[in-house]
Amino acid sequence: MPCLPSRICSCNGATRTLRLRSLFISAVMLVSLLSGPVTGRARELHVSPRGEDSNIGTTTSPLRTLAAAQAMARMVTGREPVTVVLHDGVYYLEKTLVMTSRDSGTKVAPVIYRAAKGSKPVVSGGLKLNLAWKPHQGRILQAETPPGTWIDQLFVSGNRQPMARYPNYDPEAKYYNGASADAFSPQRAARWADPAGGFIHAMHAHHWGGYHYRITGKNADNTVTYEGGWQNNRQLGMHKQHRFVENIFEELDAPGEWFHNAKTGTLYYYPAADVDMKTAVFEVARLRHLVELRGSQAKPVAHLTLQGLIFRHVERTFMETREPLLRSDWTIYRGGAVVISGAEDCSITDCEFDQVGGNAVFVDNYNRRITVRGTHIHGAGASGVCFVGDPDAVRDPLFEYGQRQNFADIDKTPGPRTDNYPDDCLVEDCLIHTVSVVEKQAAGIQISMSHGVTVRHCSIYDIGRAGINISEGTFGGHLIEYCDVFDTVRETGDHGSFNSWGRDRFWYLGDAPEDQLPELAKLDAETNIIRNSRWRCDHGWDIDLDDGSSNYRVYNNLLLNGGLKFREGFNRVAENNIMVGNSFHPHVWYPNSQDIVRNNIVFTEYKPIRVPKPWGKLVDHNFWHQPDVSVPRPATHLQGQSGRDQHSIIADAMFVDPESGDYRVKEGSPALKLGFENFPMDRFGVRKPELKSIARTPKLPSGQNKLTPVAAPMQMTYYWLQATVRTLVGEEFSAFGVDKDSGGVRLASVPRDSEASRLGFKSNDVVQVVDGKPTKTIADLYQVRDAAAGKPLVISLVRSQQKQTLSVDRYTFVQNESSESGSFKLVPLSEGSRISSPGSIESRPATVNQPLSALLDGELAENYGPVFPNGVTTGRYRIDLGESRSLSVINTWSFNQNGTRGRQSYTLFGSNSATDPGWQVDDRSNFDPIAVVHPSSQSEGKFRATRIRTAGDRSLGTYRWLIWQVHPVTAIRENSSYQEVQVGKLSGD
Repeated sequence: MPCLPSRICSCNGATRTLRLRSLFISAVMLVSLLSGPVTGRARELHVSPRGEDSNIGTTTSPLRTLAAAQAMARMVTGREPVTVVLHDGVYYLEKTLVMTSRDSGTKVAPVIYRAAKGSKPVVSGGLKLNLAWKPHQGRILQAETPPGTWIDQLFVSGNRQPMARYPNYDPEAKYYNGASADAFSPQRAARWADPAGGFIHAMHAHHWGGYHYRITGKNADNTVTYEGGWQNNRQLGMHKQHRFVENIFEELDAPGEWFHNAKTGTLYYYPAADVDMKTAVFEVARLRHLVELRGSQAKPVAHLTLQGLIFRHVERTFMETREPLLRSDWTIYRGGAVVISGAEDCSITDCEFDQVGGNAVFVDNYNRRITVRGTHIHGAGASGVCFVGDPDAVRDPLFEYGQRQNFADIDKTPGPRTDNYPDDCLVEDCLIHTVSVVEKQAAGIQISMSHGVTVRHCSIYDIGRAGINISEGTFGGHLIEYCDVFDTVRETGDHGSFNSWGRDRFWYLGDAPEDQLPELAKLDAETNIIRNSRWRCDHGWDIDLDDGSSNYRVYNNLLLNGGLKFREGFNRVAENNIMVGNSFHPHVWYPNSQDIVRNNIVFTEYKPIRVPKPWGKLVDHNFWHQPDVSVPRPATHLQGQSGRDQHSIIADAMFVDPESGDYRVKEGSPALKLGFENFPMDRFGVRKPELKSIARTPKLPSGQNKLTPVAAPMQMTYYWLQATVRTLVGEEFSAFGVDKDSGGVRLASVPRDSEASRLGFKSNDVVQVVDGKPTKTIADLYQVRDAAAGKPLVISLVRSQQKQTLSVDRYTFVQNESSESGSFKLVPLSEGSRISSPGSIESRPATVNQPLSALLDGELAENYGPVFPNGVTTGRYRIDLGESRSLSVINTWSFNQNGTRGRQSYTLFGSNSATDPGWQVDDRSNFDPIAVVHPSSQSEGKFRATRIRTAGDRSLGTYRWLIWQVHPVTAIRENSSYQEVQVGKLSGD
């Protein structure tokens, strides 16, 4: 093999000969390139790992490196078409290949770096290691590495191997393929001699992405020290359970794991069962970026294409992900395997990005007409394709979620401040899957501070967070069409297969005139279109237009599981969508949102949260699909929900073949008559044959077209401090900015004259902790309340997505006692003044078995008592005290008839009306909710008793009338066997 021009031979004569030869070859190449007229035929430069940079770049005399090909191509770029042809092999880059305006082509003379026909050249940021393995311990082997070697990722025969980690890698584990609360506990760290250089990875406390930390050491007590955690813009700390550590030598204990000691230059490897150490190829990553297109608006990189190339062996960048996006929980790293900045009319075509450590493609700041087409991205550590502009291009940018500004202070000029952002770009016919394997705040396609990005015919799946994410409204004009997006939000929460937010200038704008908000919402964002696509999210919404997302038109979409959500924005249109097994989710709307929702097919009632009636500008002509309803009827329930839907109907939509995913409706369907229009069901996702043959498709719903009768759930209203409360469920967590793991009890309504209002609570507060104890549900809240037995309570809550603390020293609580004999110590039967007038108690509906007077006879019997029949869900006992009385204690007893009817479940109401107040306990002008007795904290026993009291033994209130609204206590809706009621004062009063 001839010497390279850079080699220096030992003798001066040889050196002079080499220099002369190099000069001669360079002259020949220059003449070859510059001779001849300019034609449409491209100059071809051939490159092969088996070539030499002293060659002339022909098929028979190829160059060896891309850097040499770049230097030679620059001789004619911009004047003639140039094609650099890469032949089979791996091109190990020693440094990033940087393209500038000097590498630009023109429209008639483009520059192309492409694979030779039938070849699959690999552009690698790594290094191939030639290792001499020897035994270390057990099945673990060791080998020396070259001096200065740094290993971030190890690939064995093309497959990425896990660093030594705890817990061990489990492909079936949901979080991080293995997570544990004790990942870096002092007990665990006691096993580690020196953990410095290890990493901690943890989910965000609310599962809004993740955190990453570099371990710096440990203290004498084995507590681990570390730095990092800047990867999430809403700092709420690590999740307490979902975390793991890696790059710890003592955790090297499972097949496939490895550890590199950079100080000693030793690589340790525990071979996987399928690895043949005699033939295995070991490669490591050593570059963060493989190719950069670095131009500017004044001097862009132009008309340059990368085609048919495979990009591999790129370092992970999770510790560099720290730049916040606007008012979100996202941070980003402006980098990737290929970075495009300051470019025009450039493209990545028919390429593959294989297990790169961070983002695959990053389109940064000023770019115009950038295309990514026919490309396969898989195994990326972060996002697939990112378009991110400059925050300085945004008028009045804010970065923290809680930041606010005032109407008088904002710039009201529409649009961006500068041109420093991506515009008119395209991602088309791409397969993007199994990305976000390291960083959980990532997406298949991420768009931020950009304009006019089209995403078309892409299949995107197996993503830790969103398939496609549009962060904030700046600057809109995006088109999403014919995509297939599913199996998303696999590790995170509160997101969708498509996700967006619109926290732009108008959002929570102080002192803004309400009637101007719809127009203010247009300052930053042009209309985005989402159409003709198929979506499925099993851990969120299929399409989630979150916090203030405005100016969207969503139509002709097939939503397979999670439904469609609109929250807080303006000027949105949802029409002609099919929401299989789900429905429309309006969350927290402005009264004048100007939204339009029409001609959609839904499978269930709407799912509203805090939406004032009537909804939006127009909500009508929607179709509620109910199988076997052959005669259409008005959708009165939808009408009641929205305050609109005057023409919406319920009927069987008559789908063509739903079991096969064809949700077109047949001719004669009442949906067509209502205004619904069929759209194609066979154009979702990639079309390129090579990609379509390997792309997955979503799991299709089954049985959604069959009617399965279910019992209607019991509708119960719960009270606390005279406010109505509800356990958060389902999508409500998103609406209130809390995570499902923490749970919470929402104060749905806090009347002005309620005890809750006097103590400082407000409607939509979410109580999460009482006296240091989690209150995920109403049952938790009542149990903590009753256990405190009148002692002051410290309440931790979330209000407007901000944490607050309140103290409560006045509240009603319940004491429980059980007895086998009917003799009670805490709640004795003879206590207080008994109500014994036979005519003072009534019920609705009528009770059975014993007469009502048995509740006032001062005796406990072993029978049903005056019980409500099975199936009665809101039976009511009412007592007339005959006069207004200040009450301090109310007791009830029950008998455990048949071993099922002893538990007590009721809500107690009081009225001080001088005349008969009736039975409508939800009329707050007549009745106060006094207390709720919940069955969850009651002990077992033949007889059971409850006592209702107030902290400090204060009065429960002054009432003449009392109503016990009782609830069934078994799954088949059997009611309690109440035996006795007593109302009076505590002993000693």
